Amino acid sequence: EEKKAEEKKEPIALLRSVLSGELPVNLHLEFLYSHNAADLLLLKQMRSAVESRNSVCHSATVLCNALMHAGTTVDTFLRENLDWLSRATNWARFSATAGMGVIHRGQLNEGRTLMGPFLPREGGAGGARPSPYTEGGALYALGLIHANHGEGILPFLLESSRSSNNEVIQHGACLGLGLAALGSGNEEVFTDMFRILRTDGAIAGEGAGVGMGLLLAGSGAGDKQQQILNYCHKTQHEKIIRGCSVGLALTAYGREEEAEPLIEQMVRDSDPIIRYGACLATASAYVATGNNAGIRRLLHVAVSDVSDDVRRAAVMSLGFVLCSTPSQCPRVVKLLAESYNPHVRYGAAMAVGISCSGTGMKEAVALLEPMLTDAVDFVQQGALIAMAMVMVEQSEQSLAPFRKRLMNHIQDDREVTMTKMGAIMAQGIIDAGGRNVTIGLRAKSGYPRMTAVLSMLVFTQYWYWYPLSYFISLTFVPTAFIGLDSQLKMPMCSVTSHCKPSLFAYPAPVNLDDKKDKGKLVKAVLSTTAKAKAKAAKKAREEGKEAEGMDVD
Repeated sequence: EEKKAEEKKEPIALLRSVLSGELPVNLHLEFLYSHNAADLLLLKQMRSAVESRNSVCHSATVLCNALMHAGTTVDTFLRENLDWLSRATNWARFSATAGMGVIHRGQLNEGRTLMGPFLPREGGAGGARPSPYTEGGALYALGLIHANHGEGILPFLLESSRSSNNEVIQHGACLGLGLAALGSGNEEVFTDMFRILRTDGAIAGEGAGVGMGLLLAGSGAGDKQQQILNYCHKTQHEKIIRGCSVGLALTAYGREEEAEPLIEQMVRDSDPIIRYGACLATASAYVATGNNAGIRRLLHVAVSDVSDDVRRAAVMSLGFVLCSTPSQCPRVVKLLAESYNPHVRYGAAMAVGISCSGTGMKEAVALLEPMLTDAVDFVQQGALIAMAMVMVEQSEQSLAPFRKRLMNHIQDDREVTMTKMGAIMAQGIIDAGGRNVTIGLRAKSGYPRMTAVLSMLVFTQYWYWYPLSYFISLTFVPTAFIGLDSQLKMPMCSVTSHCKPSLFAYPAPVNLDDKKDKGKLVKAVLSTTAKAKAKAAKKAREEGKEAEGMDVD
């Protein structure tokens, strides 16, 4: 009888593991680890090309490593460069610790053990406590590891947010809670985050705003939306208003016309940050619908609003609305990409990057090409990131010129910091997940993937708050063909492909010899020496002509 009971339970347990997402997560984890093709030598070259004093490029390199090893569980680069990594201080340290969550994403059972040395300790146990920035980053990392599968980690994150009054730890805990309880609408978590919001601390409040948005994603809970919006009008902190505006946009996910009252209220607000949130709310509500009214509103705001930030958000949001028909987006934003306003040009680049991500579409590449040499540094940055999004997982033949351009930007000592940062981030995106993932905002069925869309929306906020750039890792989808038998085990099988092997080949690893000429010293030539040489050459030519003339009878 016990055997029969177990046999009955087994199919139900298998079904539960599929529906909960546990089985796909484990299969993807196994695939990314076993097929990891990230190039550590490339990372070492980037590390030596970046000045350690430049904290922006240092943090971008740490992000690049996290993205290149996203979900692979391979943290070799971090272990080998602890001394270099230890130069990160304050928020850079927060971000670096959060990067561990990207690398170990999906390790649902071991997540807390892996992050153990960096997490807040109960009752001061176990020696010296890590820095608050490390603790806050570790809580954020736990959210990234358990994104959408956070039942087991929620009590610990709640306890951490309640037991500390440090704003940095609260900020990390709120982001972690939002990710772990994504879209669940958990009342206990909402109450706790709203309590942190009401303390009116700028840093903790911003985290609480984004966290509540993730928690209530797609719920369209009118009373809670109104509570958050009312608090935006009470507070004086821009960071809190921005966090709450982004959070409100997330709550409108997929609601379409139901979100109109909230969007109308926000778009008519006198505060540009709330109007900025209205553009993102339009993107979130009408994602992948191609809704004409939504597009018309965004285009109107893009050319009429007095705030550059709002105009940039409006153009960028077009990418979300049109992501179900990527071929339309370059046509819609073509004129905006030639705007005199650099913020609008940046928005157009990101819109194309978002809607055409992973397609390698020629029209998208043609529109982004001129922006790669734009006169404004942040437009170049946006174009580099957008091009990486479009070209991710394309054949090496089409990617090679772009890779070369990225390394030229990174290794050029005179390159502007903003452009160099964009190039480093782009390098992380095209080599993401050990060169085995693409950006998937839509499922194979054509419907938008909620976690990916919301994460991409939050990622675009790296403009204001750099640690949010790690959210892009949640948009990654492994490019694997996984076959299972009736017991959901992987059988030994082979697949015949009639494509050329070069179409799927990984890029050749970087050789140290590629940079062998870099160490040669260039001989300095003074301008006076060059002038003297030119004078002597001229004199020699004149004398030669005279000699030729004398030979004639």
